[in-house]
Amino acid sequence: MSYMERPPLRVVISDPKAGEKIVNVKVKGSDDSALELKPSMVKKKDQERTELPLAFVSKKIYDELMLGEVGVLTLRFRKDDKKINIPLKVVLKEDLPEDEVHVNIELLGELVGEMEAEAEAFRAKAWQIAVPEDVAIKLAGLKIKDEFDGGLVGLPGKRLVITGGTDATGIPMRPDLPGATRKRILLSGPPAFRPKEKGERRRKLVRGKVVPDPRGERRKTALAQLNVKIKY
Repeated sequence: MSYMERPPLRVVISDPKAGEKIVNVKVKGSDDSALELKPSMVKKKDQERTELPLAFVSKKIYDELMLGEVGVLTLRFRKDDKKINIPLKVVLKEDLPEDEVHVNIELLGELVGEMEAEAEAFRAKAWQIAVPEDVAIKLAGLKIKDEFDGGLVGLPGKRLVITGGTDATGIPMRPDLPGATRKRILLSGPPAFRPKEKGERRRKLVRGKVVPDPRGERRKTALAQLNVKIKY
C-alpha cells in the first residue's frame, strides 16, 4: 500500500512554557519574498500543512512573548463573531514598528480578506504539522515517554517527548500497553475510558504505546496523530 493511500501522520507539538500572556498587534500583509507562502505551508481540506508559514515580528513582541526559545507565534483574528487562529514561525525584524507583525499578503487575505487587521498574539501553546513518510519511519519503534530530535519536525536543537496519539478512527495509544497493535482491554481510567462511578471498569479498544512503521499500516486503522511536548 502506498503512502498516499494512508492518512499522513500529524504531529501535535505542545509548548509547556507558552504561558498566558497575550498582546494586541497590528498585522500587515507583505509581499516580501522572505515571507513566500509555499504549498507546504497551506492547510486545505485535502492537504495537511508540513511546515508553518513565516511572520516578521518586532523586537518588542519577540522579547515580550519570549519567542526566542521556540519561535512559534499564534495570531488570533476575530471575524464575523468567529475566532481564527494561525500558528506562524517567527523571524525577528528589528526595524518593524513595535506593535506590528507582517505576514504573507496572500495568507492574510485568505484569513480575513484584508491587507491589514487587528489580532491578538501569543506564544503558541500547541501547533500541528504533517510529516512525510521518511520522518514517520524514523519515529517508528519509539514509545510513549521516549524522546527524539526536534529537527525532524522543524525544531532543531529541541528535544521532544512523546505523550500519546490516536489512529484514524480516534482510538488512543495507551502507555501501559506494549506493542503497536490495537487490542481490547479492561480499563479503569483514561485514556479511552473515564469512569462515572468509583470502581467502574470497562473493556475498550486501544492502541499500544509503540509508534508503528507506517509501511505496515492500513488506511482505516493507521496512526494518524502523534502528540509530543517540548522538553526543557
